[in-house]
Amino acid sequence: MQFNDLPVTGPWGERHLLGLETLSRDQLTTILDLADYLREQTENGTRRLELLRGLVVANLFFENSTRTRTSFSLAARRLGADTVDFTASSSSLSKGETFIDTARTIEAMGVDMVICRHRTPGAPHLLAEHLTSCVLNAGDGTHEHPTQGLLDIFTIRRHLGRIEGLTVALVGDIRHSRVARSNIHGLLKLGARVIVCGPSTLIPANISRLGVEVAWDFDAILPEVDCVNLLRVQFERQRGAFFPSIAEYASLFGMNGKRIRRAKKDLLVLAPGPINRGVELTPEVADGPHSVILDQVTNGLLIRMACLSLLARERTATQAGIS
Repeated sequence: MQFNDLPVTGPWGERHLLGLETLSRDQLTTILDLADYLREQTENGTRRLELLRGLVVANLFFENSTRTRTSFSLAARRLGADTVDFTASSSSLSKGETFIDTARTIEAMGVDMVICRHRTPGAPHLLAEHLTSCVLNAGDGTHEHPTQGLLDIFTIRRHLGRIEGLTVALVGDIRHSRVARSNIHGLLKLGARVIVCGPSTLIPANISRLGVEVAWDFDAILPEVDCVNLLRVQFERQRGAFFPSIAEYASLFGMNGKRIRRAKKDLLVLAPGPINRGVELTPEVADGPHSVILDQVTNGLLIRMACLSLLARERTATQAGIS
């Protein structure tokens, strides 16, 4: 398959993918539609394409990751690319080398695309200013995680057929969640109603400025939502106590069998993972018929294949002087 074979009818024109905040509704739809096409072409990603053959993709992960790192590596290889995995703990960063120097050194080895996860908000944006490679944000601090937001939205669209007009609740640790921010930007642009819900200490004071509704009573909003995305309590990012106990949090904001029975019969339950069973949701819910958590993982591979394909297509066109 060649880039010209891709049915990209909508706009793109981006050299990097750093977040969903700056993308248009049509650009978001371009990614989702391409992921659908790749699903058909690869039987959920199991067949290898050659769209990235001859390109080298580097995974620069400065934070621990299982799902995202593995998904990006698989996506790149399914598209025919060579991959390089970078681990901060075993790199020259421990000898005093700067973040930028490390990235530029790796790029000088013939890398075409860089996937970056970093604990500092804006780190991928900084890379994009210093590298000629395409840069894809795999999560930067509490800022954004664009491909996670896209795969969540893609999963909803696959199951319910649309985003426009749906009510989606993001429940949990909104304050520390880059996933929440990417979901908010993407869902609102595609026409969804978004409610954020959690302890008042875990909801930023000004988040309603983004266009979302704010709720503190999960049971009050549950009957009206079509999808609930249960965000992990990010203990590793918290400094101080944001709620009295885990048991109280689970009682007020965890999804369990009792709450499922009060919800819409076709409610979708999503969770970006890793999940804390018994905190954000019980095993009954995580493994039950409303859960699409494993579908999210499968769809993550397709979304990342679509994003890599679009960036590589733009890079090739630019180098050829087409755009």
